[in-house]
Amino acid sequence: MNRSDYADFNALRWRVYFILVISYMLVFFHRMAPAAVASDLMQSFHTTGAALGSLAAMYYYVYTAMQVPSGILADTLGPRVSVTIGSLVAGAGSILFGLADDFAMASVGRFLVGLGVSVVFVGLMRSNAVWFSDRHYGRVSGLTLLLGNLGSIMAAAPLAWALGVLSWREIFVGIGVMSLLMSVITWLAVRNQPQEAGFPSVREMEGLPPHARSHPHWFGALKAVYGNLAAWPGFWVNLGVTGNMFSFVGLWGVPLLQDVHGLSRTDASLYTTVSLVSFAVGCLLMGWFSDHLGLRKPVILATGLLSALAWLCLLFVDWGPGLSGYALYGLLGLGASGFVLTYAAAKEVCAPASAGMAIALVNTGLFLGAAIMQPAFGWVLDRTWDGTLVDGLRRYATGDYHNGLWLSFAFAVLAVVAALRVRETHCRNISSEMG
Repeated sequence: MNRSDYADFNALRWRVYFILVISYMLVFFHRMAPAAVASDLMQSFHTTGAALGSLAAMYYYVYTAMQVPSGILADTLGPRVSVTIGSLVAGAGSILFGLADDFAMASVGRFLVGLGVSVVFVGLMRSNAVWFSDRHYGRVSGLTLLLGNLGSIMAAAPLAWALGVLSWREIFVGIGVMSLLMSVITWLAVRNQPQEAGFPSVREMEGLPPHARSHPHWFGALKAVYGNLAAWPGFWVNLGVTGNMFSFVGLWGVPLLQDVHGLSRTDASLYTTVSLVSFAVGCLLMGWFSDHLGLRKPVILATGLLSALAWLCLLFVDWGPGLSGYALYGLLGLGASGFVLTYAAAKEVCAPASAGMAIALVNTGLFLGAAIMQPAFGWVLDRTWDGTLVDGLRRYATGDYHNGLWLSFAFAVLAVVAALRVRETHCRNISSEMG
């Protein structure tokens, strides 16, 4: 390939990448937005803490259930088709959520959002696996999470500020329209692999033989991935660390600061913004650091321990608004950032043709963790709530939140144990060496 052809290839792969990343930013926005609008939702639909947790977690329920189908779709139909359809469904769901008259309709809208966005991340990571080389996959994954988290950052302080001008309903309708637009752009501009645009594979460009062609029935490939014990530790790491963090930052982190420390919604959302910025930057750094070291497991384990430490500090350190609060919320985000390497670690112990399914497997743990933790945290709060109401909303006490934080710490310990079982791949696919 001459220099001009390579320039064309490079332009195409980054165009594909950024189109899919923009859709992924919308995924993160929907994931984290309930924290900023929690009080609006409770007021609009007259919910308890557990009910609010269930509404927010509706996204996670369907997202979790869809991870196996998402992996199959990414490996069979390809990201172009799966992300196009997903963005279309998510856009319709967001519009329905914004227009909902009652709790049931809002739940349906949230369900459709979760259904639609569930295919985007796996499709994007599957696309990255064919458009970028294995030795750069960690840093590309880190960049992906950094950019995707811009959506979650927009769902924190910027969304809280926007709520001073627009209603929460108008915002969700607008985001829905944007998703519909991205579905059209994805269909027109994304290609599943370089060969569809007349280019050789990335491995061939590097002078390496292409991966052996494998065309098993999707069910056989799925059984091979899910029967591979080396692929499972990342599932539990993501359940205990990242799903745990998403649950807290995406719903309960703002109410804690409002109820316990008396902050306004806008001020409290700055702390979750710090968590998300720390998480985003950490993903980029951990991906780069892992590729630089040529190791996956030590980074995953170290960040898992950091996450457990952050929950303990929230329980036992005398912290409050200001530097100490920002530091602990930032530590939560940084501790979760090592999860980006679980995708690489899983992909590298499974056959290359099943990369989407391997990524979906570990991603399932993340969203199962959030689906469990959002309502469970709310249920724990409700169990010890003393009946205090402020402007018709439940106000929880410090002790109530401490019970929830103990639950979060227990999940983090589970993740640390799982991290000890991660198979070291040295940043290359070792599936053929595993017999």
